[in-house]
Amino acid sequence: MTLMRGQNDPLDDFARRAVSVDDVEKTVYVSGSGPAVVLMPEMPGISPDVARFARWVRAAGFSLYLPSLFGVDGAYPLAEARETVVRRACVSAEFRAFAGGGTSPVVTWLRGLARLAHAECGGPGVGAIGLCFTATSP
Repeated sequence: MTLMRGQNDPLDDFARRAVSVDDVEKTVYVSGSGPAVVLMPEMPGISPDVARFARWVRAAGFSLYLPSLFGVDGAYPLAEARETVVRRACVSAEFRAFAGGGTSPVVTWLRGLARLAHAECGGPGVGAIGLCFTATSP
């Protein structure tokens, strides 16, 4: 898929699924075959650049699980939206990345997603790639 810079990505080569873990539902884009990899997007969300990286992981022979955690899926965020997303995540109880010695609800949810991915794909485990802020979450 080739997109012009600034063009939104329809993500139509991914299956869009609603995944519920402990009664918390999030959208997850799934594609590929092989061992499972959970790709946690950077702030402010699944931009076309993140989707392109996801396709590279998929092309390398993996089943890709891309959860929607922030923003508008497939869109290049506007500057105003970035500020809103970052502010929401920084004060949210869901993301406590900088609180010492604990965990946060999104980490519990991502672990549940990894269990689901492992059940669907098998193998010795599940890969996890965090980008930017999400690299500090689990």
